[in-house]
Amino acid sequence: MLNLDYNFADQHDQLYNELLLLHDGLDADQSQALNARLILILMNHIGDADVLREAFKAAQL
Repeated sequence: MLNLDYNFADQHDQLYNELLLLHDGLDADQSQALNARLILILMNHIGDADVLREAFKAAQL
């Protein structure tokens, strides 16, 4: 089951900043490629097709 509730114990602001910093100096295509790689890495980590499908639906809202 996909958890859409707030789920960060701590460092949420720091992690968001780190995510933004990943994109520093990248053009739009490089930024999109980085996002695609990150998504695929996280999908592999989750590894549950049903959870991923729930996430796909949630992201379309």
